[in-house]
Amino acid sequence: MEDSAIIGLYWDRDQRAIEETAGKYGAFLHALAWNILHSRGDAEECVNDTYLRAWNAIPPARPAALRAWLGRIARNLSLDRWKEGRTQKRGGGAEILLGELDDCLPAPRGVEQQLEDREIAALISAFLRRLPAESRAVFLRRYWYGQDLADIAAERRCGVGKVKSSLFRTRKALRAYLEKEGVRL
Repeated sequence: MEDSAIIGLYWDRDQRAIEETAGKYGAFLHALAWNILHSRGDAEECVNDTYLRAWNAIPPARPAALRAWLGRIARNLSLDRWKEGRTQKRGGGAEILLGELDDCLPAPRGVEQQLEDREIAALISAFLRRLPAESRAVFLRRYWYGQDLADIAAERRCGVGKVKSSLFRTRKALRAYLEKEGVRL
């Protein structure tokens, strides 16, 4: 079913919208949540919460890119769940991913910095659009989708070392780009 038809079901408050969403995007959402949480139960709960959030947001929302919109919801829910679990135990999964980006991103700030944070997000998006497709795909698979290095290497049919090198060079270039644009890190 096309995304516009699924969104139409949400607008009509037809419960088939969730079934169609799960059928089309369920595996994608589960993989995204699993890559962050490494827990089937937590991933399942985040995916179900994603469907609930979509149900509550549409209408009035009418997402232009349903897959990306749902992925963002699932990713944010998964990161929130991970942060809750992090207070009880340290290490693993998302902590490693976020730690790798520490040198490239400014320190977290208060709510008054939201506009500046949006500008930084726009700069990062512009940087990623300038990257070669291969480098961009590796970077997004690691830091957006949370994939393991070995999984990325297998998909790209290369060694883990090549993936690590690509990520290192991209992080270094991102840092230089943000500093050039006046972002204090």
